[in-house]
Amino acid sequence: MKRFGITTRVFLAVLAIAAFAVLAMGWATHLSFSRGFFGYLNEQQLARMESSLPRLKKAFKEHQSWEFVRDRPDVWFRLLGAEQTMIELGVPPPEAEMDVIASDLLGAGRRMMLLDSQRLRVIGFPFMMPESQERAIVVDGQTVGWLVIAPVQAATDEAALRFLGGQLKAVMWVGLAALVAAALVAWWVAKGLLAPVRRVAAATHRLAAGDYGAEVVVQGHDEVAQLGQDFNQLSRALARNEQMRRDFMADISHELRTPLAVLRGELEAIEDGVHPMTPELLQLLQTEVATLGQLVQDLHELALADAGALTYRKEDLDLVTLVAQEAQAFTAACEERPLRFEVVLPAGDMTVSADASRLHQLLHNLLDNSIRYTHPAGVLRLSLRRAGEDAVIDLEDSPPGVDPTLLPRLFERFFRVEGSRGRAGGGSGLGLAICRSIVEAHGGHILARPSSLGGIWIELRLPLTRRAMEGSHE
Repeated sequence: MKRFGITTRVFLAVLAIAAFAVLAMGWATHLSFSRGFFGYLNEQQLARMESSLPRLKKAFKEHQSWEFVRDRPDVWFRLLGAEQTMIELGVPPPEAEMDVIASDLLGAGRRMMLLDSQRLRVIGFPFMMPESQERAIVVDGQTVGWLVIAPVQAATDEAALRFLGGQLKAVMWVGLAALVAAALVAWWVAKGLLAPVRRVAAATHRLAAGDYGAEVVVQGHDEVAQLGQDFNQLSRALARNEQMRRDFMADISHELRTPLAVLRGELEAIEDGVHPMTPELLQLLQTEVATLGQLVQDLHELALADAGALTYRKEDLDLVTLVAQEAQAFTAACEERPLRFEVVLPAGDMTVSADASRLHQLLHNLLDNSIRYTHPAGVLRLSLRRAGEDAVIDLEDSPPGVDPTLLPRLFERFFRVEGSRGRAGGGSGLGLAICRSIVEAHGGHILARPSSLGGIWIELRLPLTRRAMEGSHE
């Protein structure tokens, strides 16, 4: 059997809760009304009982006994005031049947019983009930009898039954109307409020099937609308990641194909005798193998960084000394371009908690990238400064610059400013991506902005150790 959908289940759940509440309220109302109704009847009977006592006292004074009323219902009901009541109702007593008179005050007359001074029954209700109420009939200071009335425990006469039935019918109609209203509200909740959820479910199904452009129309500002917004963000993120994955695979295949094509071509030329084996050819082959090996190594490091498995052996080290060592290593490379290499380091030390080998790799990638792309006879400026709780390394170079809109993408994998994929500029497009991974692993930040020298300004921030910050405040 087909399982109920969420709309049907919500509808049935809301309807069941509403129906239970309506039935419970109806039952409670019925019990409360019934008890209150019977309590009202008993109060009216007691009031009628009290009003009958003076007539009974007067009658006993006149006859000096109760024999005048024994086995005479007509006299008994007149003493109870039924005749006067019928007159007030517009029904002449001679024309009223005994059962009509007996229904006076919703059966009060039929429930009263007269006892003599010995508590023996004279006339009226045939037996004594446990909850019966009684009043003494006192004449000249002497108790001559007792007037007893039985409690009302159920509606028996026509007037009471008609009144009670009317009230129960009204409660039933109100309950039925409430159930219909509850059904309409449940249907509105199931169809109206869950419609956005169904749209999200349908879009999720399309997304799971590979349609990364699936989005939902967001309406309102409630939690369901927030769910739709989050789904749209997820869909866009998946679409972006899928495009990045495709670009990444295309870039990898291209980067691997280039050195492999060179190696294959040269080896085939050697086999065919076109190129003789010379030291220069061997050097070319070694260069392509080194390029291929570096690309594989960069990809391996990025994979480890993504998996959080890239090892870091952090220790307190002086960043001033480390930057000076790396600057010294690139002095010769700058002279070959030639480039004017300016290094500005602060006095004293600047301690950070870092992996020395990773920071050397970081600075090496940054300096190598700047030297490779800066025009000859340009300027390369490397400086180190303190900014609050951070150590800041600034690397600026002269033209060429980069379009400011492209600067945030410099640290993406395989991103290159030039449009072609030629290797004239060198590098695989992974160096800056590795730099970002190293900086983030040390709790720092790296960003690119236009340089005042006309090229690119790379700003690298690393947090200082607590000891270094305390030393700066002394």
